[in-house]
Amino acid sequence: MLFTKRLAASLPGPNDALPGRPDPIATAKIHHVSGLPLKGPWADGLEQAQFGMGCFWGAERKFWQTPGVVVTAVGYGGGITPNPTYQETCTGQTGHTELVLVVYDPALVSYEALLKVFYDNHDPTQGMRQGNDVGTQYRSAIYTVSDVQAETAAAVTARFEAALRDRGLGPITTEIAPAGPFFYAEDYHQQYLAKNPGGYCGLGGTGVSCPIGIGVNA
Repeated sequence: MLFTKRLAASLPGPNDALPGRPDPIATAKIHHVSGLPLKGPWADGLEQAQFGMGCFWGAERKFWQTPGVVVTAVGYGGGITPNPTYQETCTGQTGHTELVLVVYDPALVSYEALLKVFYDNHDPTQGMRQGNDVGTQYRSAIYTVSDVQAETAAAVTARFEAALRDRGLGPITTEIAPAGPFFYAEDYHQQYLAKNPGGYCGLGGTGVSCPIGIGVNA
């Protein structure tokens, strides 16, 4: 992104993390693209997913452009500091990665299909970075909200890792873990590339297609 950052290479421990604050930071109320409430309430039957794939500006756009996705939001998760700011997250001392919250209709798009969007549009083998964006806040992550999501994420990841290996690429470093709190990012980050169409997007895939479903090949 367009900010100077300390490039953290490892995650902080509980005694090293920034203290944060008890209350959420201010953010948008309405999704800039869909016009729906950013924090809900949403219609019955919708489900949620959380993905980290580098700079959340470009990652969020990939998901709001996916049919069946109803609302997206960017924020911070997977770390320690409660209600962090962007500047705090960029120090590497919150433990968080940049996340996209995806609210979707499972009758229109499957969780497996969302995992394909995730894996096709970044390089999950790079550890604490994504392209030129370096630091713990850019690590690849899937945070699951159910046992079914966890099982699906593990299965899709195994298939994709095999496809990457066949192309001579390294192991997947994506963090897969149960979802913790999702802390909404500041207003100006929400749907950033809809507000700034020429803005920065550092996403880039591996060139290998993530296989999903029965009989689908990379």
